[in-house]
Amino acid sequence: MNTTILLPADTYVVINKTILSDQDRKLLISLYQPIIGTLAISLYFSLWSYLDKMELCSSSWTHHHLMSNMGISLNEIAIAREKLEAIGLLKTFVKYDHVNHYVYQLYSPLSAYEFFQNPILSTTLYNNVGELEYEKIVDYFKMPKINLKDYTDITKKLTDVFDSVATDLSSHLGTDIRKRTKRKLELISKIELDTVFSFIPEEILNFRSITKETKELIYRLGFIYDFDNDAVLELIRNSITEKKTIDKQLLRKNARNYYTFERDGKLPSLAYKNQPEYLRKPTGDSSPRAKIIYQFETTSPYDFLCGKNHGKEPSKNEKLVLEYLLIDLGLMPGVVNVLIDFVLRINNNKLTKSFVEAIASQWVRSNVKTVEEAMRLAQKEITGRKKSTIKKEVRTSITKPEWFDQNIQEEKASEEEMSEMKHLLGQW
Repeated sequence: MNTTILLPADTYVVINKTILSDQDRKLLISLYQPIIGTLAISLYFSLWSYLDKMELCSSSWTHHHLMSNMGISLNEIAIAREKLEAIGLLKTFVKYDHVNHYVYQLYSPLSAYEFFQNPILSTTLYNNVGELEYEKIVDYFKMPKINLKDYTDITKKLTDVFDSVATDLSSHLGTDIRKRTKRKLELISKIELDTVFSFIPEEILNFRSITKETKELIYRLGFIYDFDNDAVLELIRNSITEKKTIDKQLLRKNARNYYTFERDGKLPSLAYKNQPEYLRKPTGDSSPRAKIIYQFETTSPYDFLCGKNHGKEPSKNEKLVLEYLLIDLGLMPGVVNVLIDFVLRINNNKLTKSFVEAIASQWVRSNVKTVEEAMRLAQKEITGRKKSTIKKEVRTSITKPEWFDQNIQEEKASEEEMSEMKHLLGQW
């Protein structure tokens, strides 16, 4: 994938690949906005507004114009665009030149029924807004129930009203007629479904009954709940009916129950897998420091922690710490990697939750977004710790991090640990 730096002079054209209506505005605000935020929805509405009177396409504009129109930065436009792409509302194409030219294709949101049937979207919405608000949203989109018990259906059929007349329209068949178009959520699953099915005997499950829709549901459940092959195998076994088919509703229920049991009642949400490209250091630097930054930026926090654990899976508590940093605090993945590395180095390889929370809260208030910013802040704290062990009398003149005076399980750094910190400073 090419790393493209968005510039104000870069141009764009908006193409409408679907048919949009006022109902779509309600869907976007009620269902999508709690997941991807107001800026992303505002960008969608802004691109929509640039379409011509027929709502087919727009004129060519610069991103500087879009920045001025929305009152936000290019970085904010980039992250909003990525969210629209990931959630299935936008596709982006670029033609590289001295000034890059972009094409933004708009797609319809899912209908309310399709949205609530999608385990990724519905679960994330539930987690983001809470049970009470979620039920209100569901009620808003429910069809009213009218008792027709005492009524007679007198609706006419086509053949009751019209006769067929032979007419040749083969030369007038339209292939480019506008229609309502939606994008599917695209994901690469770590689940090997063929391997999973190979462990289930044919006497238990009728494999002919497994449709493409069922497979997609399993992949989506596996993604949102972060299941591996073993977890999915157990999930499917517990969702097989007496007719040797997979009960999809039971599959959803079992997946949710299994996850909430493992996560102390918490439901999953969506977070960046690794550092977004627009927040990464530009390529071209081959220094040792740049290589360390690249590793922080391109590794997911889960994989990074696995590496720190010498390939072993993080514990349940460690996973909860990652969820807290990525979802509750909204820290970027690369920043989380730096924080994990920093805490393990200064806290005797212990990922103590209270210690992590104290540091992470300070980083949030400092608005740390990039790996380089996180490394500079961590390096500053390490330098402060080093100085504090050399001259006790000047401690009061050194700016302390907010977690220094808290009652945290941490021992004073030994000479060996200070030597390790010095080595770390040399690495960074």
